[in-house]
Amino acid sequence: MNTPVRCAWPVKPLDVAYHDLEWGVPVHDDPTLFEFITLEGAQAGLSWSTVLAKREHYRAAFHQWDVAAIAAFTPSQIDALMQNAGLVRHRQKLESTIGNARAFLGVQEAFGSFGAYLWRFVDGAPIDQRLTGSHQMPTQNALSDTMSKDLKARGFRFVGSTICYAYMQAVGLMNDHLVSCYRHDELATR
Repeated sequence: MNTPVRCAWPVKPLDVAYHDLEWGVPVHDDPTLFEFITLEGAQAGLSWSTVLAKREHYRAAFHQWDVAAIAAFTPSQIDALMQNAGLVRHRQKLESTIGNARAFLGVQEAFGSFGAYLWRFVDGAPIDQRLTGSHQMPTQNALSDTMSKDLKARGFRFVGSTICYAYMQAVGLMNDHLVSCYRHDELATR
């Protein structure tokens, strides 16, 4: 059986599985959207492989992404999270998860769902950049700049432009699979 041609970045087995099954798939489910905005913020300064390896610990620690429960976390719960070796133990990142949950609830109230808010940035449809090489893939763009400013104005933290761009890639607002990657065409037809 031939190995499918895929983007160059997934090397470790967990990365390959994530690339093949999740990366770039359009997400509209609010808990999953919260999971990814949290994980992208946790990744700042680290490799995505590191964060993927900790993903199940995050799910357990943050009540399977129950945003209302996370928004109610207390300072003592944050202290407990700081002792959890399965998480990125960076106090500001952990505190931002709780603050972001509160901001997330505000967006849900204002727009009906976080997905409705988020997908308006791309007029409801993924942007296919039709990249032919990894060197063409930006780390941010005008759209991620706009999203970052808007999220920050709504009270979110750890949502700089680079994090927002990676977030858009992860949840399918951008199809940044290389055109040579077998996933590109599968996602382009969704």
